[in-house]
Amino acid sequence: MAKARFYHWNKCSTCRDARKLLAGQGVEIMERDFFKDPFTEKELRELIGRKAVSELFSWNSPSFKKLGLDRESLSDDELVRLMLQEPRLIRRPITVAGRVMIIGADKAALSRIS
Repeated sequence: MAKARFYHWNKCSTCRDARKLLAGQGVEIMERDFFKDPFTEKELRELIGRKAVSELFSWNSPSFKKLGLDRESLSDDELVRLMLQEPRLIRRPITVAGRVMIIGADKAALSRIS
């Protein structure tokens, strides 16, 4: 049986759909609602280590738009700081299965976990 770490927000319908898809495939899911149990900077940087910081940042989030910041002027460290301050700025869900990390609810990618 495949195992996956699943980082999500329980109120997010996209996260719930992805969890349901994984469970339907028989994947053993180790869940963490990172709104209830926030990432430490070390944990977030370890996840980011697998991808570019910008891939985990939710550029389309209303929370980002409210900040009125210029996307091009933000450094990776500033993006990490913003994500730690406001979890809505972290794209979700994040699924880690072995060496594979899937950001978002890409059904085709999630269906390959088994």
